[in-house]
Amino acid sequence: MTKTYAYAAQSATQPLAPFVIERRTPGPHDVQIDILYCGVCHSDLHTARNEWKNTLYPSVPGHEIVGTVTAVGDAVSRFEVGDTVGVGCMVDSCQRCDACAESLEQYCENGFTGTYNGPAQEDGGNTYGGYSDKIVVHEKFVLGIKHDRSQLAAVAPLLCAGITTYSPLRHWNAGPGKKVGIVGLGGLGHMGVKLAHAMGAHVVLFTTSPGKEADAKRLGADEVVISRDPAQMARHASSLDLIVNTVAAPHDLDPFLALLKRDGTLCLVGAPEHPHPSPTVFNLIMKRRAIAGSLIGGIRETQEMLDFCAEHGIVSDIETIAMRDINRAYERMLKSDVKYRFVIDMATLKEEAKAAA
Repeated sequence: MTKTYAYAAQSATQPLAPFVIERRTPGPHDVQIDILYCGVCHSDLHTARNEWKNTLYPSVPGHEIVGTVTAVGDAVSRFEVGDTVGVGCMVDSCQRCDACAESLEQYCENGFTGTYNGPAQEDGGNTYGGYSDKIVVHEKFVLGIKHDRSQLAAVAPLLCAGITTYSPLRHWNAGPGKKVGIVGLGGLGHMGVKLAHAMGAHVVLFTTSPGKEADAKRLGADEVVISRDPAQMARHASSLDLIVNTVAAPHDLDPFLALLKRDGTLCLVGAPEHPHPSPTVFNLIMKRRAIAGSLIGGIRETQEMLDFCAEHGIVSDIETIAMRDINRAYERMLKSDVKYRFVIDMATLKEEAKAAA
């Protein structure tokens, strides 16, 4: 076991604070990673504060991890010491169900193991995430990164925000000739705009904030619609093939369903604390429209996404923070006071650990 410095929440009401955890000694198929950067996802906040009522404490969040390989097990064949790698939302799955066999580990029929807030496959114990200076992961759940080293901080959010929007765009065939809507311009939404644009779709950004129009177009939106304006919404009635809704707060889905073509799909990727109001059935049955959901992506698809982003020069728009500023970042995130993703520079955690030693 290896002593590892981290930041953890000890309860739903306590701020994150320095904490020491133990990482396992790398086994034959394990990769040990020195963490360079970790993105801050809204799921981190939900978990730290037990808003989904399933948190195991102490909780060390963080599942948008970029780092350097420092050790590999004897049986590891895909990675070497010195490689730049990533770890996303999963660190294990059962590897025997139909979903796992299809490289859809996120839908593992026996439950995948989250990078944090477990339970671990082998013993049901808690897992600790990327708000730490190192992590040990089975090689099957480690991802190769081809971006330039100068971009690594901005690559980190691709491991969650990137794949969360890439997967439904790919599944519903976003591309040339398709009109795709993205609802919300936050951590997920800004990646959805970038990716849909790079895939060649006509991209419409829906937002409640008039001040975001210029930024949305800079990111790749062809049109921006203020969703609170019925006249603007009406101009897009029955015209969209796919809408990816990234908003993580309950809201009325009916205005967006009315924008879909026949056989169009509204895909939900935002995960609110409370349910959305029930939609009107006639909005669905009159045009065979669908409401669907999508959860991150499997390991194969996540690697495909990372390679696509490297090829197209896509990274997240970020603000880098020190580890000690994480609680302030959570409060700012609740106010949407970030464009568009916080990323922790883990060098600051290492410096803090040295000072405390």
